[in-house]
Amino acid sequence: MATICTLAEAVRDHLHDGDVVAMEGFTHLIPVAAGHEVVRQRRRDLTLIRMTPDIVYDQMLGMGCANPLEIEEYSHAGMSNAYVAGACNLPFAVLRGYIGSDIPKYNPRIKRITCPYTGEELATVPSIRPDVAVIHAQKADRKGNVLIWGILGVQKEAVLAAKRAIVTVEEIVDDLRAPPNACVLPHWTVNAVCAVPGGSWPSYAEGYYERDNAFYIAWDEVSRDRERYREWMDRHVLETRDWAEFRRVLGESMRAQEPKEKTGAK
Repeated sequence: MATICTLAEAVRDHLHDGDVVAMEGFTHLIPVAAGHEVVRQRRRDLTLIRMTPDIVYDQMLGMGCANPLEIEEYSHAGMSNAYVAGACNLPFAVLRGYIGSDIPKYNPRIKRITCPYTGEELATVPSIRPDVAVIHAQKADRKGNVLIWGILGVQKEAVLAAKRAIVTVEEIVDDLRAPPNACVLPHWTVNAVCAVPGGSWPSYAEGYYERDNAFYIAWDEVSRDRERYREWMDRHVLETRDWAEFRRVLGESMRAQEPKEKTGAK
């Protein structure tokens, strides 16, 4: 059953050193605030799973949350099928894929199987069953039921495949008022729900705010220099108490970098 708590409490109680962690959100609703809290609590030896790494894993990797580094690469189709298999409690997923791809040369866990009904050769990938899934969503109600709309990616499948799930949301409401065919994760599939407004910035949350493309461009420059990267992470993440303070401190940093208006005496 879902507990409504702070993000710091959720990470403390449900995400531990050595866990296999899936932090999902495909372009949209990326759980960046949760990634910062993992860095703040100095989690180590994590195995990180994501469809695309994005800033959230760039920051977590650079701060030592997953050492030593090894990469196990799949296609998006392979990973999405693997999440579905995990959610269905199956050992592997079967798909038509990787034909003409070099990925199987570098990932021996991608194997071929012959269909017992048609004789067709198909690809298989092991199911993904994380210890913890972490996602961001638009709303939750006070029971912990979660509502997501817009580009979904594999958030639902990641939560259903995981042993534990943490969900940050833009707001907690009395009534979800879910439209037809919306994605609703019932409260018994989630362990912790945390109100973290803006928690997927600089990615976007449909209905709340747009993607901050300028920050992604600025981050590219910060991440290219290790000293500058570490100074940025120390100042904005490790030295802040939570996401709200991070946003305040970041705003101060950005205002300090704005060019001063030039004035002259008449």
